[in-house]
Amino acid sequence: MTAANTSISLFLADDAATTRLGEDLALALKAGDCVALSGDLGAGKSSLARALLRAMADDADLDVPSPTFTLVQSYELRIPVSHFDLYRLGDPSELAELGFDEAPQTGICLVEWPEMAESELPKERIDLKLEHEGEGRRATITAPAKQFARIQRVLAIRAFLDANGYAKAERRFLTGDASLRAYESIYPHDGGSQVILMDWPRLPEGPPVLDGKPYPKVAHLAEDAYPFVAIANELRKNGFAAPDIFAVDYEQGILLIEDLGTDGVLDDEGRPIAERYRASVACLAHLHGLTIPRDIPVTSDHIHHVLDFDRTAMKMEARLLIDWHLPWKRGTPASDEERADYLAIWDSLIDQLHGAEKSLLLRDFHSPNIIWQAKEKGIRRIGLIDFQDAMIGPTAYDLASIVQDARVTIERPLHDRLMADYLALRHAQGNFDETSFLKSWAIMSAQRNCKLAGLWVRLLQRDGKPGYLKHMPRTLAYLAIAFEHEALAPLRDWCAKAGIGEA
Repeated sequence: MTAANTSISLFLADDAATTRLGEDLALALKAGDCVALSGDLGAGKSSLARALLRAMADDADLDVPSPTFTLVQSYELRIPVSHFDLYRLGDPSELAELGFDEAPQTGICLVEWPEMAESELPKERIDLKLEHEGEGRRATITAPAKQFARIQRVLAIRAFLDANGYAKAERRFLTGDASLRAYESIYPHDGGSQVILMDWPRLPEGPPVLDGKPYPKVAHLAEDAYPFVAIANELRKNGFAAPDIFAVDYEQGILLIEDLGTDGVLDDEGRPIAERYRASVACLAHLHGLTIPRDIPVTSDHIHHVLDFDRTAMKMEARLLIDWHLPWKRGTPASDEERADYLAIWDSLIDQLHGAEKSLLLRDFHSPNIIWQAKEKGIRRIGLIDFQDAMIGPTAYDLASIVQDARVTIERPLHDRLMADYLALRHAQGNFDETSFLKSWAIMSAQRNCKLAGLWVRLLQRDGKPGYLKHMPRTLAYLAIAFEHEALAPLRDWCAKAGIGEA
């Protein structure tokens, strides 16, 4: 171990506390981590490993046999785990024969009795020592800075739960967001209703991308929990099914919120359920008929100001197409002339949004963020989440988001049905300019799909996430629908000349 490592010491009063530590560690570990569990016989190494594995599997009855005789037991879980017991290891060199070198490449290694092969273990590891202390035991955790920060985070969340009425609660991984947020399912010790924990740590600003500002500031992405709480409260006040907020630590970025369930708007094959999409569009039409304040009180000393979806943010997102998609598509970057023409087209299109209807736009109103509330009626059938980046902008943007769902193929008949539903509902509200709205819809559809066409490539090339590329044909097909509006003729012609949109 190196001098840069950091340690923490925890008193575990009983077996239940040891189990909770194992559950907490299951949320902190990532592929590539090696955890060396040391301690005398009966100190709790196997108990902690068993709790960690069962939490990772989300299965309280998972069979976790001791690897004392087999030396290694492997588990194909959310993250693969290899559980080693080296007590009977004859020689440290035998570790390689057990597949130890390969295990951390794709998963996590738990190693009991690490002292039997100290020379073969990685230097960058997590050491966890258990010792008897009175009626309980003492856990000392030593780890490199990066791993230690993760462990500190899960322990801070445990302290938050203890302080907010959820002492001894069970924690399970729920999902990781494409952004910086992660979510846990929290099961109260007393058998109460499950809630959701949002783990949203503040991070240092990234590199500047425009005018000396990092991407989140230019794109007006929420950087703390205040916007989420503000928009959730405002939506609920207006009768929408947004999650209730039970507890918040704004400084640490930890929230306990209502669990709206897991039922979405897609069938078991991942296809859109027309009734639920139509209900979603009706919910959106209702929202767009309301006047939502720009300044929303959150706490006694904090007011959230909803920012504008302005020209800078729109153009920076649209630039993803020319910065990432175009070079990927044809193998050469955009010329200076192509870039100038493309950005000039977007300046003109954004100018044409000057008179467009503007109100609160949720920004990511599509299938991953809609929870179907089967027992509710009207707009409350649509559970709303992931609205922390909401802005004031053309309402047509959110309609484009759902009618042209980025992750689901909305066939043209359903697409047209949803558009017709929305327009009819808005006309029923009175004073609705359909011609102006459809123009802004086409512009916002094009803006969103240009952004996505570049984003899928950036996720592939910069972030090593090729799975998103499967959405590309759908995104380009949606862009072609936007091009049907005469206002998009200049962009359509530019893309045709650049070879974008072709099979």
